Amino acid sequence: MRKSATEKFDCKASLFLQYKCIFLLFIILGLSIILPQPSFAHQQPTTIVLLDITPKKVGMELEIPLSELELAVGRNLTESPEESIKNFEPQLKEYLLSHIRPVSENSQPWSIEITKIKVEKAEQTQSGSFQEIRVNLDLTPPEGASTRKFTLNYDLLMHHVVTHRAFVSIRNDWETGRNGEEITNAAEANVIAVDTGTGKISALEINLEKGDLQQAFGGMVKLGMQHIKEGTDHLLFLLVLLLPATLLTNGKRWGDFGGSRNSLFRLLKIVTAFTVGHSLTLLVGALDLFRVPQQPIEVLIAVSILISAVHAVRPIFPGKEMYVAAGFGLIHGLAFAAALSELHLTPSAMALSILGFNIGIELMQLFVVALVVPWLMLLSQTAFYSPLRIAGAVTATIAAIAWIVERITGNPNQIAVFVQNVSQYAHLGIFVLAFLALLAFGLQYNKRIRLNEQQPKRG
Repeated sequence: MRKSATEKFDCKASLFLQYKCIFLLFIILGLSIILPQPSFAHQQPTTIVLLDITPKKVGMELEIPLSELELAVGRNLTESPEESIKNFEPQLKEYLLSHIRPVSENSQPWSIEITKIKVEKAEQTQSGSFQEIRVNLDLTPPEGASTRKFTLNYDLLMHHVVTHRAFVSIRNDWETGRNGEEITNAAEANVIAVDTGTGKISALEINLEKGDLQQAFGGMVKLGMQHIKEGTDHLLFLLVLLLPATLLTNGKRWGDFGGSRNSLFRLLKIVTAFTVGHSLTLLVGALDLFRVPQQPIEVLIAVSILISAVHAVRPIFPGKEMYVAAGFGLIHGLAFAAALSELHLTPSAMALSILGFNIGIELMQLFVVALVVPWLMLLSQTAFYSPLRIAGAVTATIAAIAWIVERITGNPNQIAVFVQNVSQYAHLGIFVLAFLALLAFGLQYNKRIRLNEQQPKRG
């Protein structure tokens, strides 16, 4: 049965409307993606309280939102915050000390020392970006009292801003092997807040389980490994020093591959010398036998990378890499020691920590060397190694100069920030290095085969 013209028109109109609706839906969906979303009011930023538990002291780091502090003290601080905090510092210290009161089990008060106050930018998931002040304090219990069991009376900001909250978490705990594992989930942290029913602020009871030596030792091994893993400058120094270690010298230039046995022997000497050097100063520095300002140490570490990078291009101390590695290892060891000296450990605990920390450093160094060296040895037997070595040395030179400038001036620069960001993908660099080594070695091998085939055979 045929449809009438009117029915056909109605059918087409219906289809047109359907397509039109679908088209409009796609437009609405597209606009919802590309147009800015409506902004809702952010929640108030919270104070983050991080505790570092050691046998002698409890380190406390406060991350205080500047806008909330401004409300609590009734003073304009968000306008020119650096200058405002500097002018307000004496009153701020007095305010902090009056609202943070740790006491032992027998209600004996602890002594508190404020070691650092700094204005920084911050961001919290529910609050967006804002300005904060970061305050570091040392909390010292009375003689004979434990740092693992105490009461923290804390009403900073919330005594006036009743909606404010503080999230407290244990960041470091030597006895249980916890190192730098900050609790980022607010639901898992201890919360200090005003009770809306009573209007009171309850004290926080800190009661930590006692750890053992095995946990402490394992934690220090882990800390040593983490220190190298995150220490881009330490790793870069070692890798740049290894770049020419597989080569022989040819006058004032680097020559050909020195053979597997010779290369491995030289690499072993360099790594061992670096280990001996940093182990000595790690021991001396961690035991606090003498103190060296941290800034010149960090500058010298960057200088060591620069010198090693120049050596990777042109030999400036051929055959003496072992002694240079040991000398610079002494400098790097002082930087390692800074991570331990802040723990305020007893002599026996410090001895155990130095051993575990050093083992962690060596394990991570050997792991990195084992991943990199085989590919360097393959590449150094090819014509591709020279440009790759120079490219690596130039990259290290740029990074070293950026670090030197940054550490002398105290101001971060774009190159240093870029290097730090790229270092997070170092594991991908290993795969790229392996791919280039196999490709270059394969091409070189095929070239040799073709040359042999082209040579006339002897009758």
